[in-house]
Amino acid sequence: MKVYRTQMEAARKGIVTPEMKIVAEKEGWDVTDLMELMAKGQIVIPANPAHENLDPNGIGAKLTTKINVNLGVSRDCKDYDLEMKKVMKAVEFGAEAIMDLSSHGNTQPFRQKLCKECPAMIGTVPIYDSVIHYQRDLGELTAKDFIDVVRLHAEDGVDFVTLHCGITRKTIEQIRNGGRKMNIVSRGGSLVFAWMAMTGNENPFYEYYDEILDICREHDVTVSLGDACRPGCLADATDGVQIEELIRLGELTQRAWDKDVQVMVEGPGHVPMDQIAANMKVQQTICKGAPFYVLGPLVTDIAPGYDHITAAIGGAIAAASGAAFLCYVTPAEHLALPNEQDVHDGIIASRIAAHAADIAKGIKGARDRDDRMADARRALDWEAQWLEAIDPEVAKAIRADRAPEDDHSDTCSMCGKFCAVRSMNKALSGEVIDIL
Repeated sequence: MKVYRTQMEAARKGIVTPEMKIVAEKEGWDVTDLMELMAKGQIVIPANPAHENLDPNGIGAKLTTKINVNLGVSRDCKDYDLEMKKVMKAVEFGAEAIMDLSSHGNTQPFRQKLCKECPAMIGTVPIYDSVIHYQRDLGELTAKDFIDVVRLHAEDGVDFVTLHCGITRKTIEQIRNGGRKMNIVSRGGSLVFAWMAMTGNENPFYEYYDEILDICREHDVTVSLGDACRPGCLADATDGVQIEELIRLGELTQRAWDKDVQVMVEGPGHVPMDQIAANMKVQQTICKGAPFYVLGPLVTDIAPGYDHITAAIGGAIAAASGAAFLCYVTPAEHLALPNEQDVHDGIIASRIAAHAADIAKGIKGARDRDDRMADARRALDWEAQWLEAIDPEVAKAIRADRAPEDDHSDTCSMCGKFCAVRSMNKALSGEVIDIL
């Protein structure tokens, strides 16, 4: 008989779970060291027992930085088969988590299919699904309706849920009093805000938080505390509304830990480069080291079509400064639902950011691939280079498309026989360096 409900409870009782063993092996850790940080809430393993095909991963302090991919259908793009294809491609490209943000159609079969077939951690935002599930407008829903959808998602097998618990009726006055350029840009946060404004009631995810925690404990669903008031432009970064919500999320983190429920805390979306490290430090302090999950952050507002790059810049700084989980951003951000190529480009950009941060943080083994790549480049060994490349197929395609004219297999078409590596290899071995 199972004697624990959640991975956190098991860690606190000194019980080694199968998921802990897998994560410890992946990270090159002793499982007892992993359990120590899990017991404190500084590492989570989102692993709903109902997720049949899960390949567990740890998120948090001193672990490799993980990548989340947002997918799902909308009213204008409602091909579930295409979304499932993008899901499996995302896993192939290296994503450790998939968030189903579907906002149209019969969402439950797709969510259940994800939890049965996808090995990545599955996350959802239950408030998105509430209107769709009940087929009633937002203002007609009750607090019980929202809580029942959280329970439904937990029963379906999702590993983590984003809940916008930190926004309260006080936030309504803060936003109405102005001072923000972009108000609230969180889709879930705006729905909670609108529901409170229409009904006059308190945020149900805040008011009934203990009941929600009981559901999450029963199904070992990790709570991802959504940042409803995250800045949606540089002008709103690190303002009072954002920080006050973060303080509330810190309090909610402790309440979850008191019930052995695993917690992540979501972080800002648009932040100038010079404020990112400070944001990470403030979160670590207020939320006592709970894993920080950031969208980007984007470091400039003027790059539509290239926001995977602006997010990768911010993500690298954030992860190097303590963020544990990066939500990818695609070139389609702010413009459209991402297609398969957008998904690829967003994941690769995020993986580069995560890897660069892991090197800076001194994560065990993080730089080994870079050192092997340097050895392969010095030897002009192209096959060895493909083995270390973060996206070998793109690298191979570029080289094949622009091969050297004289078929010099040891050089590329940029330098040809002027290649510095080739010249140094020959010079150091006493060979004649032929240029013409």
